[in-house]
Amino acid sequence: MTEVLGEIDIQRYRRDGYIVPKTKLPTKTMTQLRSALEETIGSNPGIRPEQLVSVHIDRRNDEGVHGHSAWLELAKDPRILDLVEQLIGPDIVLWGCQVFCKPATDGMEVPMHQDGHYWPIQPLATCTAWVAIDESTVENGCLRVVPGSHTGQHSFRHTRSDRENLVLNRQVDDPAANLDSAVDIKLEPGEFSLHDVYMIHGSNRNTSGKRRAGVAIRYMPATSHFNRTLYATTTGAGYLVNFASRPLWLLRGTDRAGNDFQVGHQS
Repeated sequence: MTEVLGEIDIQRYRRDGYIVPKTKLPTKTMTQLRSALEETIGSNPGIRPEQLVSVHIDRRNDEGVHGHSAWLELAKDPRILDLVEQLIGPDIVLWGCQVFCKPATDGMEVPMHQDGHYWPIQPLATCTAWVAIDESTVENGCLRVVPGSHTGQHSFRHTRSDRENLVLNRQVDDPAANLDSAVDIKLEPGEFSLHDVYMIHGSNRNTSGKRRAGVAIRYMPATSHFNRTLYATTTGAGYLVNFASRPLWLLRGTDRAGNDFQVGHQS
């Protein structure tokens, strides 16, 4: 059954920049995802499990990660897509999917940041579904967001950090950003949050004895263009990112911005 967001839910997303829907993925799906996670980690022994980018590409992708088909199937799940459609409209492009798995006791920090500083989308627009595979708690480094920080589509100043054990090496460093107002998004396995591209967010280290694994699925409205030439292929964010050859999927509706759905797909 499709969850229908009420007007209060939609207004909360517009006001706060995120929501946690009532929908919870079933036990069978979560069992499959845990198995896929173990296979994905096992296929990438030289990569930190917090930095498994483009895992939905079921091969060795151009960003150096060997993905798994289960992540693409999750991105296509109508229980997620139906909710995303209610927030960004009927024309939906999948352009990214990243596993963030923080091992027990030494899980890396994701400093507070805005995703738009990294992404070649014009106009900048994305709804991210963050799906919890494990229980996600304050103790094991759950997602943290700054409510309302997306308001006005403002890009806050970021600086590069030389601290070790960071998933990303850029962080918000702007007196206009009220980072003290951050809230924790605690999730049970199978629950997920949805957040706006301009939302300031991050997560603390996992020093607990419990692993924290989740997957971030990136959806943009097909009224936006994925500009493959905007940013060069680089490791500048802390790991290899290659937007030039990353494949896109039109999951619903019609492309309205001239996006290329051939690049990166094997014939």
